[in-house]
Amino acid sequence: MTLFPRALTRALLPAFAGTVGLLTVSAAVGAAPAAKESIAIHNFAFVPAIIIVKPGTTVTWTNFDEDPHTATATDKSFHSSALDTRDTYSFTFTRPGEFAYFCALHPHMTGKVIVKG
Repeated sequence: MTLFPRALTRALLPAFAGTVGLLTVSAAVGAAPAAKESIAIHNFAFVPAIIIVKPGTTVTWTNFDEDPHTATATDKSFHSSALDTRDTYSFTFTRPGEFAYFCALHPHMTGKVIVKG
């Protein structure tokens, strides 16, 4: 016993195939996942000290030292609170430029995020 008459199946098959094609195209056109980069705070240094990212990238700093540290932009575009051991701070860079930063508690600690569009 056939669920659908053969003529109806022939009529629906092209419509179904078109729908599958649309689904495939939609999936291919979807947004790419957001980029993520990490910077470790270790031995009173930012590692790596300089990174290059694209606009839209979220950078996360993680403190691996026993002492608290911050990630503070010299242009004041971002500023973390004091990060204790294993604490993290994230900031998303949306525009091109060079963003120098330092630890507000230990100003000799410096780094830079370069955003290239």
